[in-house]
Amino acid sequence: MKNPEVKTYGCRLNFYESEVIRKFAKENNLQDRTFINSCAVTNKTIADLKTEIRKLKKNDPDNKIILTGCAAQIHKDEFVAMNEIDSIIGNKEKLESKTYKEIKESNDRINKVGDIFEHGQAISPIIRKVENRIRGFVQIQNGCDHRCTFCIIPYGRGDSRSVEPENVVNQINTLLDQGYKEIVLTGVDLTSYGHDLENKPNLATLVSHILFSIPNLKRLRLSSLDVAEIDKNLMDLIKYEKRILPHIHLSLQAGDNMILKRMKRRHLRDDAISVINEIRSVRSEVVFGADIIAGFPTENDEMFQNTLDLIEDCNITFLHIFPFSPREGTPAARMPQVDRYIIKKRAKILREIGKKKLLEYYDGLKNKKINVIVEDKGRGRSDTFAKVQIDNNLDNGQIVKMIVTGRNQIGLTGNIVV
Repeated sequence: MKNPEVKTYGCRLNFYESEVIRKFAKENNLQDRTFINSCAVTNKTIADLKTEIRKLKKNDPDNKIILTGCAAQIHKDEFVAMNEIDSIIGNKEKLESKTYKEIKESNDRINKVGDIFEHGQAISPIIRKVENRIRGFVQIQNGCDHRCTFCIIPYGRGDSRSVEPENVVNQINTLLDQGYKEIVLTGVDLTSYGHDLENKPNLATLVSHILFSIPNLKRLRLSSLDVAEIDKNLMDLIKYEKRILPHIHLSLQAGDNMILKRMKRRHLRDDAISVINEIRSVRSEVVFGADIIAGFPTENDEMFQNTLDLIEDCNITFLHIFPFSPREGTPAARMPQVDRYIIKKRAKILREIGKKKLLEYYDGLKNKKINVIVEDKGRGRSDTFAKVQIDNNLDNGQIVKMIVTGRNQIGLTGNIVV
C-alpha cells in the first residue's frame, strides 16, 4: 500500500510524530492527501511555510493539503484564512487515530485544533520505523512548563507531559527489532522528564532503566539538554556510560548573565562552563553543541562578546544559530529591540565561528580511529555526530570503524578498518 505524503519541518520530535501521522493516515487510506507537520519557531518559519503551501497547491490544484504541527496550533486563524489548505488539525489531534477516521468520512474541511493546555497526558503511539532515517526517534516527553521570554513553543506544545517508562522501553524494542542500531530520545524539554508521573522519575532514572532493560541497545543519543536540570545522576551517566554517545547538545542561548536573566533562563554563564568542564574532565571525547540566539533584545556589544568568549572558552563545536525573531505574545517582543542589521551581522559572525570550530575539530581527528554509522550512500556520522564521507557500497545503518585521513566539503574522509 502506498504511503501518504508527509512533509516534516522542525524538531526531532516532529519526525517521530510524522510517523504516527503516516501510520494513521495509511490505516485510513488517506493516500490522496499531503500532511504538513509544521514548525513555528520563528516568524521566518511561518512565512516560509505559507510560501510552501501556496507552491504545493499551485503545482497540483487537486492536492488535498492538511496542516498540523506547531504552526497550526499557534497560528490557526492565519492558516484557516488560506484557501490552499483543506483541513487543519492540532498537535494533540494529530496523534489520535479517530482524527484520521473523521478526515476520511468527511467531504468538508475539518478545523480541529483544541486547547493544548487541556492536554494532560502524553500520547505516544508505537511506531515501527522513521521514514528515510537510520536513527530511531523515540518520544519520552512533550510540552514545556517553563516560559523563556523569547519562546512561543509552549503555546504550541502545552505543559510538560511524560511518557511512561515501560512505553518508552516498548517503543525502543520495537525499533531495535526493525533493525535500528541507534536510538535518539526526543522531547521539547527532555530534562524535565517524569515530574508528572507516579514516583516522579527523572531523566537519569529513565535512561538507567532503558540501559538496564535493553542490554542489546548499544547506541543511545540524547537530544538537547537544559544545563539547569543536569543533576548528579544524569551527569554520572553521561560521564561513565559509554552506550550514551559522546555528543551533548546544550540549550545555552547566550553567554552573558544579564541576557540569560532577561531570557528567563534558569542557568548562568558559570553553570554552563562547570557542566562542560566536569564532563570533559573524565570523558574527553565528548563533543558539545549549543543553541545560541543572536541579537536578543538589549544585547549590546559587550554582552555579545561574552557569548563569543563562552563559545571559545568552552570549545563548543556544533553551533545552532538563531537570529532573534520577536514572537507576538512573548515578553521579549515587548523589550527594546536590537536593530535587524545588527542581529544579522551577529548571526553571521556566530555562523562563521561555528564553521571555524567545526573545521578545527575535524583537523584534530586526523589519523584517529572513529566509529561511523552509515546514513546514506557515501555519507555517515561519527559517534560525536561529525559528518563523514565513506565508501558508497556500505548499507544504511551499518556501523564501521574508520581511520581519519582528512576532510572535504562533505566532512571527514578516511579508510575503513576491520
